[in-house]
Parts: sequence; C-alpha cells; structure tokens
Amino acid sequence: MLLKRQVHGASSSPVARIIDAASQIILGKEAQIRQSLACLLARGHLLIEDIPGVGKTTLAHVLARSLGLHFQRIQFTSDMLPADILGVSIYERDSGAFRFHPGPIFAQVILADEVNRATPKTQSALLEAMEEHQVTAEGETRKLPEPFFVIATQNPSEQVGTFPLPESQLDRFLMRIELGYPDRAAERALLSGTDRRDLLAALGPCMTPAELVALQAEAQKVHVAPALLDYVQALVEHTRRSPHFASGLSPRAALALVHSARAWALIEGRDKVLPEDVQAVLPGVAGHRLRPAHDAAQRIDLHAMLVSAVPIP
Repeated sequence: MLLKRQVHGASSSPVARIIDAASQIILGKEAQIRQSLACLLARGHLLIEDIPGVGKTTLAHVLARSLGLHFQRIQFTSDMLPADILGVSIYERDSGAFRFHPGPIFAQVILADEVNRATPKTQSALLEAMEEHQVTAEGETRKLPEPFFVIATQNPSEQVGTFPLPESQLDRFLMRIELGYPDRAAERALLSGTDRRDLLAALGPCMTPAELVALQAEAQKVHVAPALLDYVQALVEHTRRSPHFASGLSPRAALALVHSARAWALIEGRDKVLPEDVQAVLPGVAGHRLRPAHDAAQRIDLHAMLVSAVPIP
C-alpha cells in the first residue's frame, strides 16, 4: 500500500523523520507530536496551550524547522501593535512616495509565541491572515506565501498578564493541544541529556516544501465512508443537544474533525478513516470549541463522555 510504505516504511519517510526528530527533542510526547503534524497536514493552524516551561515554544520551533519552510517568530507582548505584525508604509525621500515594508506575518510558518499576552486589537490582526491567507493593510490587500501556517503558543488564561483569545480567534485554530508534565523517565533523560537548544540548532529540514504539498494532497484523498460521516454527525449533534455543553460544535468544527481524521489516518499508514482516527483527534479539534454549561461539568471529562455517549455505527 502506498500510504503504509510512505509513512511506516524505511527511515526515508519524511513523516517518520519528523516524528523521530521531534521525539528526540520533545521527550515522551509522541502523541502530541503526531497531533501537531496531523493538524499541519490538514492545512490547519495549531494552538499549543500549557504552563510555561513544558516545551511549547520548542515544539513550535521543531515543527517549523522540520517542515523546511521559511518561518518567523513573533514574540507577543502587551505593547505590540497590529502594524508590528502586518507591516507599515514608510515615506522614502528619494522616491517621494510611501513604500510598504512587510511585517513578519509574510512567512510560510509563523511562530506566534505567547499569543494571548497581546491585546485583543493586536490578536485580531491574525484573523484575516489565518482565514483567508491574506492581509489588508492601509487599504491594500496582499497575499501571503503558500503554504501558510500559524503555530501559536499561549499560557493558561488565569495567569497574570494574559488576554483571553476571543472565540472567533480560537475557532481559526484547527487544533489545540496541551503538553503537560513529562513522565519520570522522560524528565530524567531531559535532565541528563544534551541541552534542547543545542539539539534544536542542529536540526535540519526533514521534508521539502514539495513533499509537504504532496502529503497534504494525499491527506485529502484518504477515503471517508458514509458510515464514518454518520459517526461525525452524531458526535456533533450530541454536543448541540447535551446539557453538559454551553453550545454545540459548528459545521466548521465538523469539517475540521473530518480533515484532521484524514491526516491522522495518513500518518498511521491507512488509506481510509476509521472511527479510532476520529476519536484520536477529537480532543484537539473540540477542546477549544466546547465550553461546559455549568461549573459542575468542569470536573467531567467531556471528551470521554462524548465518545462513550455516541455509539460507533
């Protein structure tokens, strides 16, 4: 099978190389690495949320370097303005005219570090870029490079100095993941091993842009059976009816679930989507889109409840 040979074959597989390289730097987090890669293969934007110091920015750097694409890191701060991201026109005396100087958003991969430390006005500067792959500055619309990804990190909203991302901004991210603390063995290896910064500096591209585009096209061809679509619709409809959720998943979220499941199946070496693929990406796709209806629901594992409540066709 082409997909199985491509993903699970020899070490020449670009997907396998990325997972292996990332796993050497981000220890004990292969599941999160696979989720991140599935998000990018599905042509989505990725949000990594967790407390400081668990490797959010390192994972974002690993993904950007591994993909072999031009990338820019933007450190978000409370005093940042939209022009610091999009760019600004500057008057040039020699030509007697204004010339637009593109901002860091004009790259193939954007590392938006601590995105929720910026004000809502600055956060909104990313909306058009993430949705339409273009920016409008000073009355002129400019296309962004292709492919275009935003890999953002954010600290928990209860921490000092953060501005919660509005729901419209959160919805632009295909997936949100959390890293969490490493297990004891991974942390011991981290403490006794080579500095992560040195490993990151030595990391080269594991995939060419052409290979990335080909894999994205391959992911779109992964077969989704009608019964599998029935399962996705049942999951989505349950969130809209259940009293545990403040609001249900939108049609955009349902599409995100299908696209992510296709990419996950591709990584697993299959040419069709299984219910297990949908369940694997469900927490990342739905976690930032579903809100509990009341405080008591905070103590419930909403995703586990959702999976158990909806039978597989």
